Amino acid sequence: MMPYSSRPIIGSLLLASTLLAGCDSAENTLNTEQVSVSAAKGGEIITHYADIALATYEDALITAKALQQASLELVTTPSEDNLAQAQAAWKAARVPYQQSEVFRFGNPVVDDWEGQLNAWPLDEGLIDYVQPGQYDYEMGNDGALANIINTPELTVSGEKLDLNNLTPQLLADLNELGGSEANVATGYHAVEFLLWGQDLNGTDSGAGNRPASDFAKGKACTGGNCERRGQYLLTALELLITDLEYMTGQWQPEVNDNYRSTLMAEPVKQGFRKMLFGMGSLSLGELAGERMKVALEANSPEDEHDCFSDNTHNSHFYNNLGIRNVYTGRYQRVNGEVMTGPSLANLVAEKNQKQALAILTNFDKSQDALQKLVDSAEKEGIFFDQLIAPGDKKGNDLVKSAISSLVVQTSAIEEAAGLMGIQQLNPDTADHQF
Repeated sequence: MMPYSSRPIIGSLLLASTLLAGCDSAENTLNTEQVSVSAAKGGEIITHYADIALATYEDALITAKALQQASLELVTTPSEDNLAQAQAAWKAARVPYQQSEVFRFGNPVVDDWEGQLNAWPLDEGLIDYVQPGQYDYEMGNDGALANIINTPELTVSGEKLDLNNLTPQLLADLNELGGSEANVATGYHAVEFLLWGQDLNGTDSGAGNRPASDFAKGKACTGGNCERRGQYLLTALELLITDLEYMTGQWQPEVNDNYRSTLMAEPVKQGFRKMLFGMGSLSLGELAGERMKVALEANSPEDEHDCFSDNTHNSHFYNNLGIRNVYTGRYQRVNGEVMTGPSLANLVAEKNQKQALAILTNFDKSQDALQKLVDSAEKEGIFFDQLIAPGDKKGNDLVKSAISSLVVQTSAIEEAAGLMGIQQLNPDTADHQF
């Protein structure tokens, strides 16, 4: 069981399953015999997949602990420099975590858990002060806007809550309160909001601009309730680290009752399905769809993934790098160590070198397209929320190009599945025999 109760967002498999169902027709056009994979060889690929998952979650835990330490220094000694250090630590923590999202969808233990860590977009008014007029909750007795930080009691969806003692369990219980996915109280984005504050720039340049004095003591405090704000930040990070410790344990080898042991006991073909389904679902339904196309079509910065920090370009880049990690069996750890091993790419190359090269080329093109979003932000100062602005044809086209490359990449994943003889990609509905 998870260490804290939660109301996680369950990743939608239906859309991705429908979009990936085309692999049947792709198989029919390949006109090639199916790959015969020995249990030993397939087991080596899945073992290496699990090793990469473990390393990725270990890195997420390492960087989350560094974020916790930087945040503690901010709360203890508020200064603009310490705030900048905590913000930098948050961005560093996103690098491994975003690469871990490829383990969702196919692996229920991850998908049922991730909502407590990465749910978005959030209604920040539930947590802390926001611009007047953007808030739907009750007013406090003193006429101030009521939220978790500002008041020890809060009524949400008709439910009166006692918030006097902020604990990890309380924040877990508050997450998605009343069944609303916008009532996000935990995870990376709650911490992001606490470190940056609300981004009021719309599709203009600039991230949130919370001052370090929002964590100051006594008369130097701005925004009110500075001590409680710091307590919320540290409590949210305590929960985040506990959750990452739980997931790291699920991928440890030589444990009889964790998720890795379950995965390794399943037929090889089912393990391949979980790998491919996670890759395809993140590539198309989640990254190209929910995280990019929805924001672009609505021209809405509220729908960008890391909206408070303007770090969305990096989140998208590392999401896609995670997909590539699983396909190629290569992962670079935060300490610089590079892991390599048996992979789906190796298996596809053994069947057809020419098609394998074409498939890998499509992975290269999608990573290049997302690198252009990074370059736009870091070299030109034009961020994702500006690229999706209405009337910005150049920016819109850059995002559209990235979306198109992800669609092509998903077709390449389907093609790889076809070469491996896998007709049904959804591990929940497929015949589990190899």
